[in-house]
Amino acid sequence: MKVVTLGEIMLRLKSPGLERFFQSPSLEATFGGGEANVAVSLSNYGMDASFVTVLPDNDITKACLYQLKGFGVDTSNIVIGDGRFGIYYLESGANQRPSKVIYDRAYSALAIASSDAIDFKKAFDGAGWFHITGITPAISESCAELSLKAVKAAKKMGLTVSCDLNYRKNLWKYGKEAKEVMCELVKYVDVVIANEEDCQKSLGIENNAEVESGVLDTKKYEELAKAVMAKYPNVSKIAITLRESKSATHNDWSACIYDGKEFYVSKKYEIKNIVDRVGGGDSFGGGLIYGLNNYDNNADALEFAVAASCLKHSIGGDFNRVSVKEVTALMGGDGSGRVQR
Repeated sequence: MKVVTLGEIMLRLKSPGLERFFQSPSLEATFGGGEANVAVSLSNYGMDASFVTVLPDNDITKACLYQLKGFGVDTSNIVIGDGRFGIYYLESGANQRPSKVIYDRAYSALAIASSDAIDFKKAFDGAGWFHITGITPAISESCAELSLKAVKAAKKMGLTVSCDLNYRKNLWKYGKEAKEVMCELVKYVDVVIANEEDCQKSLGIENNAEVESGVLDTKKYEELAKAVMAKYPNVSKIAITLRESKSATHNDWSACIYDGKEFYVSKKYEIKNIVDRVGGGDSFGGGLIYGLNNYDNNADALEFAVAASCLKHSIGGDFNRVSVKEVTALMGGDGSGRVQR
């Protein structure tokens, strides 16, 4: 199964360790972005993954492409265009101090690209699955048009379409609200990935499901999943992540999935001393796509996704650098962290 993802990859500049910005006069430079993160995960799992975007013609792009190719991701349909390389700055939180992300992606190559910049007939050739997130249409109006064109083309060519709603309030600033764009885009989606805020802010589906109280009422999440599928009968499955934040470095992590008939809740992982939670949702998305294509039931697919994302919290950087063997070991109960030798 060939999977195509579309989005923006950025230069990630992070303060060292758990330091505040410029507490030390340096920043750690890597790459990351929601859809690229998913492509890397899938390639690590042995799937044929292709990442599509628009990037500028400079040495930063060359370094980025070199790294993606190193993970086995197909970059042949990446378009070189005008504009700049987008950046995001990350300050990792600790205990009660939250992590902080600052975007610097205005006028990036993807942000200013026209809705005709990518040949989707060529990009989707031979593919069976297309993945996008709600981040891409939030970048600019032309990106919203490009995203809608992508899902329509994917459906026309018979691909399964998944979308991680990924609401980002700091990006929706070009004159359109998230609901205005996402409610139309989701009409062409088969598999929705979300959390409770995504459903409310991106789709306008109100529900009092929340995780701040420390006690999850899974019945409310089942109601939320049913409400999404009632509004969008084209959606065949919805997976909702359940993050219970005790602090910036201590979370409980689980998820649920609903296919219109059965509602399943995964096992819960207590994740202490988080190394890096950025990219955690993307690692869940990559794990779910792999699981739905390699297991014969939703429960196992969901457990793979949750275990994969749990492991990502132990890895610095956006990319989830784990194998299928490591994920299935955790699924099987091997979470002791003992040295393997």
